Amino acid sequence: MEPFSDQFMEFHPIHGTNVRLDYSGTQATRVESFANGVCFSKHPLKPGEIFLIEIEDKELGWCGHLRIGLTARDPRTLEVVPEYSLPDLTDLGDSWVFAITRNHNKIIEDPGVQEAGEGGLAGGHRLGRGEAEDGAGGAGNGGGGGNSMNPKTFFTDSHLHIENVRIPRDKLVGRSRPGRFSHILDDLYKTNALPPTARRSRIGVLYVPKGRDLADMHIVINGEDMGASAKGIPTIQPLYAVVDVFAATKCVRIVQVEYGFSSLQTLCRKAIQKHIVHRMAIDWLELPEALKHYCKYE
Repeated sequence: MEPFSDQFMEFHPIHGTNVRLDYSGTQATRVESFANGVCFSKHPLKPGEIFLIEIEDKELGWCGHLRIGLTARDPRTLEVVPEYSLPDLTDLGDSWVFAITRNHNKIIEDPGVQEAGEGGLAGGHRLGRGEAEDGAGGAGNGGGGGNSMNPKTFFTDSHLHIENVRIPRDKLVGRSRPGRFSHILDDLYKTNALPPTARRSRIGVLYVPKGRDLADMHIVINGEDMGASAKGIPTIQPLYAVVDVFAATKCVRIVQVEYGFSSLQTLCRKAIQKHIVHRMAIDWLELPEALKHYCKYE
C-alpha cells in the first residue's frame, strides 16, 4: 500500500475542557487537573496514515500517562467531550483506545479472545490496553524500559513496514535537544531504551485494512510497531485519531510525516548520519550551519 498525498495534521478545535491548542493547532497542553484532556485529529485518517505525536512536557504527581487510539465518532456530533478516553469515550462505542505505560506496550495475542464487541465496543476487539499503570490520581512517576531495535539499522532502514503499509522512519523516533550529553541520549533513542512515556518520545496510531470494511489498529512507539492493539475495526465510517493528554503527560505536539519522495536535504542528512559516530560530531563537519541544524533535527 503506497501512501496518499501528504496532509498537514492538526488537532480538532473540539477537545476536552482542560486542553489549550497553540496557534498552529499542532500542540495540545492540559492546563489544569489531570483529566478532560481528550483531543481528536482535525480530519479522519486514511488507511495506513499515521497520526504521530511527541511528548513535549510532563507533570509530576499524577499516576497514568498518555492514551491514544481511534474513534468512528465525529467530534462535532459529541454533545460533550468525555472527561476520559478510558472508559468514558470507549463506553460510548465505536472507539478503540490504548493506554501507554512505561513498559509492556507490546501486544500479546490471545487466541481465546472473542471476536464480538468485547468490553462494550461496537465492532472490533481489543488485544490489550496497557492499563497496568493508569489511575485517576496519586503520586508516582519515573521508571525505565523500552523496546529492542538494532542500532545499526536505525539510520539505514528508510521505512517501517506494517503489513503492506510503509511508513517513512525519518520522523518516528524523537531526538534529544542539543546539549552537553545529547549524544548519549541519542544512543538511547537509537536502541529504543527511552521509556515510551518520557519527554521526546514519539507515539503514533494508524489502521491497516484487513479484509472488506475491516481494519486493525496499530500503535507505533519510537519507531517500533507494538502490534495490533485492536482488531476487526469497522471502516465504513471515517476514523479519527484520539489523543488523551492524561495525568503525567502534560503537553504533546503533532509530528508531520512526509510520505512522498525524500527531499535533497533529507537524502543528505541520511548520508551524513550513516557515517558519523554520534549526532554532536556533525558540529565538526565543514557544512553550512543550516544543514548542520537540519541534520541534528533542530
